[in-house]
Amino acid sequence: WKASHGPPLLDLFLCKTTRGHVFLPQNPKTVSMVQELVKEGAVEALKKCFSSRMEFGTAGLRAAMGPGTSCMNDLTIIQTTQVVLITLRSGGVVIGYDARAHPPSGGSSKRFASLAAAVFISRGVPVHLFSDITPTPFVPFTVLHLGLCAGIMVTASHNPKQDNGYKVYWENGAQIVSPHDKGISQSIEENLEPWPESWSTEEALKSPLLKDPYQDIHTQYFKAIQKHCHHRDINKSSKVKIVHTSVHGVGHTFVQSAFKAFDLHPPYAVEEQKDPDPEFPTVKYPNPEEGEGVLTLSFALAEREGATVVLANDPDADRLAVAEKQESGQWRVFSGNELGALLGWWMFRCWEKLNSDAAAVKNVYMLSSTVSSKILRGIALKEGFHFEETLTGFKWMGNRARDLLDQGKTVLFAFEEAIGYMCSSSVLDKDGVSAAAIAGEMISYLATKSSSLSQQLTAIYEEYGYHISKNSYFICHDQDVIHSLFDRLRNYSGQKDSYPTECGRFSISAVRDLTTGYDSNQPSNKAVLPTSRSSQMITFTFSNGGVATMRTSGTEPKIKYYTELCAAPGNSNVTHLKKELDDLVDAIVDNFFEPEKNKLQPKPE
Repeated sequence: WKASHGPPLLDLFLCKTTRGHVFLPQNPKTVSMVQELVKEGAVEALKKCFSSRMEFGTAGLRAAMGPGTSCMNDLTIIQTTQVVLITLRSGGVVIGYDARAHPPSGGSSKRFASLAAAVFISRGVPVHLFSDITPTPFVPFTVLHLGLCAGIMVTASHNPKQDNGYKVYWENGAQIVSPHDKGISQSIEENLEPWPESWSTEEALKSPLLKDPYQDIHTQYFKAIQKHCHHRDINKSSKVKIVHTSVHGVGHTFVQSAFKAFDLHPPYAVEEQKDPDPEFPTVKYPNPEEGEGVLTLSFALAEREGATVVLANDPDADRLAVAEKQESGQWRVFSGNELGALLGWWMFRCWEKLNSDAAAVKNVYMLSSTVSSKILRGIALKEGFHFEETLTGFKWMGNRARDLLDQGKTVLFAFEEAIGYMCSSSVLDKDGVSAAAIAGEMISYLATKSSSLSQQLTAIYEEYGYHISKNSYFICHDQDVIHSLFDRLRNYSGQKDSYPTECGRFSISAVRDLTTGYDSNQPSNKAVLPTSRSSQMITFTFSNGGVATMRTSGTEPKIKYYTELCAAPGNSNVTHLKKELDDLVDAIVDNFFEPEKNKLQPKPE
């Protein structure tokens, strides 16, 4: 069938190698999807599938499941894995997967994991393939525990149900960063042809090179996190009732086990959401970061059981959201920054109780991403430990933590505002399973002091300074609009390479652009943090103590903004601080985003 204005549509489906060979995927459902599109003459849909190739972004590969080079399917998984194998040093790999599936295209996390295993085994590489679904943090844990050269996790985390992803960890136990990620992206184009054995999943699953690490890692992981359990007697006798939801993901079994490892009473599980379901039937978005909409069933269960706290994992259990019932009867969903303040305070308090040597604190580090709250900096200034910022994404914090650990330092805690927490250096990535158990112990401890999470958060802000933040995003599918918006900020008032000096009534004191590498705070005007022209990110510092960052997402069609107003300890006029921040955000939206002119969709309520 030939389109009137171009080559035969089916030619779009034939992927040519550099040697001119042509091949088709071997998944009949994927082939059938394309044949249907061809039959319907769906030129635009075919172009969307085949006109571009997925690239490694913030979290490796992340895209919809379906046919074509822009989607997650058998062929693109094989092509990617072959290049990962070529890039590796010798040694074994671990592969894990979540419960995602896309029946129309025949794709699923389990199938993709099996194909990846077949690729490695076809070249004699030992593979530790989990026999069942597993949380993402179990993969980096396994890399370190077994001394492997890489780990792969097939998951799209909290993305919509049609998406899947492919996350790569290196031998240091952290996610890959440059030059490995760029090298993989470039090499895929040069190694498109699947090796014949790469399709042989049945043979691979019978190979002596294949091992199942599930039972061993399950035992060793929960043994490892117990070193962060400091109040076992309190946990055993605690009367606090906690609800947990895994939002149709993998977390239920593992959080129950984590609570057991801490001798905490098992949390009440939200029955409708505890079992994995790739359809995510009870939520619009399977992302607890979206707040109350995802937690409706959790709140209802908590009311029935008399529970005062709700814990929620995202579908691959690497993130954690927490909500607490207030005296008014309303539920408060803590932001990622607020929970970061609570867990950071708790991790330092527990460490301090175990370390009487005053000099030891100089060896302690905490990390957060540059768009997250600066509250850890406030705590570090008073308590004497080190605080460092990294670029956005746990791949940067994980690799920096590895560097510090290799220097003999203690990395107590790292977090990002997108409800990601690293409470144990056994996993150099965010981990919602260990964070859930540690939060459970913190909640139980506070109850013995007749205190709550909300009260403790206020105490932290009173001692270390209020840090009020407000984060949100606009949806934008048009790359030209995104480029135009950021280019305008770099050439403000029509002048090239000149940034705004004010935003409404707010004066700007400094600008950092991690896309171009400009930083007005540095003597050379050159940014200290790494820069990348493949993403947009500008930070404005305001004379009133406010900081605002605008950036594009690496995994979603969003322009995000992160704002925070940091007050000195003792300035406790919260109402005034919130009003000042609200006004600043309004000014940024009106003057810098210009949502009406740019046709930006606000975050859905």
